[in-house]
Amino acid sequence: MRGNVTAKLRIPPVPDHTVVSRLVLRAPNWLGDAVLALPAMTALRRHFADAHLAVAAVPGVAPMFREGTGVSPDSVIEVGLRPRETAALLEGGGFELGILFPNSFRSAWVLRRARIPARWGYGTSLRGWMLTRRSVRERRRGVQHHSDYFRGLVRGLGVPCGDEPPHLEPSRQSLERASALLAQRGIPADATLIGFAPGAAYGEAKRWLPDRVADVAARLVRERNATCLILGAPHDRPAARAIESWLRSHAPDAAARVIDLVGRTSLGTLAGIAARCRVFVSNDSGAMHLAAAIGRRVVAIFGPTDERATRPIGAHEVLTASVFCRPCLLRDCPIDHRCMKRISSDRVFAAVSAQMGLEV
Repeated sequence: MRGNVTAKLRIPPVPDHTVVSRLVLRAPNWLGDAVLALPAMTALRRHFADAHLAVAAVPGVAPMFREGTGVSPDSVIEVGLRPRETAALLEGGGFELGILFPNSFRSAWVLRRARIPARWGYGTSLRGWMLTRRSVRERRRGVQHHSDYFRGLVRGLGVPCGDEPPHLEPSRQSLERASALLAQRGIPADATLIGFAPGAAYGEAKRWLPDRVADVAARLVRERNATCLILGAPHDRPAARAIESWLRSHAPDAAARVIDLVGRTSLGTLAGIAARCRVFVSNDSGAMHLAAAIGRRVVAIFGPTDERATRPIGAHEVLTASVFCRPCLLRDCPIDHRCMKRISSDRVFAAVSAQMGLEV
């Protein structure tokens, strides 16, 4: 069976990387991972400087590559999760080389089905036989940060990659859309903005308690003269409603300056708004990494996940609780969610104030 498939595809010899004229980078499927992969993808852009470089990404991630990054793709291809459709889309690109950032079997199968002759990546998930070049894993002690994991992928393929952090500049269009949205909500251009991303796609266990988010936001309005923005995807609306409910009951005087923008921003607009924020407060999420890459000061709240692997890169404040069960990496807490409950509102307020350069 395998021999028949190979004969049918008529896979040509692997081209030498120095003469590749068209290549595609298959980006990670999660926003946070895609941000952390930017340095590695930028290294590939430098290495293949004269080639047409495309980035293939799922719709929730693809818009990021239309912002200002060192990857500077010549084209961005939005791909779905159906292998046949994705393979057909990529086959029309005439790519000589495909480099995989996802570790799944399916992502390698899609490149093979798309008749891309050279397919590079980590030989994980029993897919090594479908790759024409397998990256050599770097040997490291302890927990490896995800950004180093992606850098190791590129280095293991023989491509130089430095240690620069992820960097993203919102496009002019994204900044203009962000300014227009803020103006529509009556927010002055000189307002001190604090962004809050109270959601997390991975699961409920990663989310700090909404009533404590609301408490910190109310204190920032009252004591720091700030305007707080609640940001996130449509699936974060329950958290936003819980925050609004607490404010109406406990801090009605501050509620008008805590603005709910959940589900109202594209990825580009989110980047533009994050660029306007003085500080960005977030659970371990893609929005956290996006804000850090833009250069915002971040207060990151970690519960079940491991900050050694996914902390924001840079001079940020990472808050954790010392409990025996973390990091458990579970989506839902089987006990009492102590890793998040033991991070107090006072502690987060103090961290935000410190990032603003203010004393409590």
